[in-house]
Amino acid sequence: MRSVAGGVSAGLLLRIAPADASEKMTRAQAEYQDAPNGIYSCGLCTLFERPNACKVVEGEVSKDGWCKAFELAD
Repeated sequence: MRSVAGGVSAGLLLRIAPADASEKMTRAQAEYQDAPNGIYSCGLCTLFERPNACKVVEGEVSKDGWCKAFELAD
C-alpha cells in the first residue's frame, strides 16, 4: 500500500514539473503558420517569447505567425 501512494506522489510531481524544450510541440503539431490568423498573431499571444520563440512550440516563430495553441494576452 505504501509503495502505491509513493508512486502516485512521484507521478504527480513529474506532471507539474516545467516543460523543457524536448516536450514542446513541433511546428507541424501546433499547425504553425508564418502568417496571422485574421487579427491574431504570435506577437499578441501569452506564449510568445520575444524576439522569436514560444513557450510551447519548438524552434523559431515569427511575431506575425499563428498556431492552434494561441492564447490572447489580456
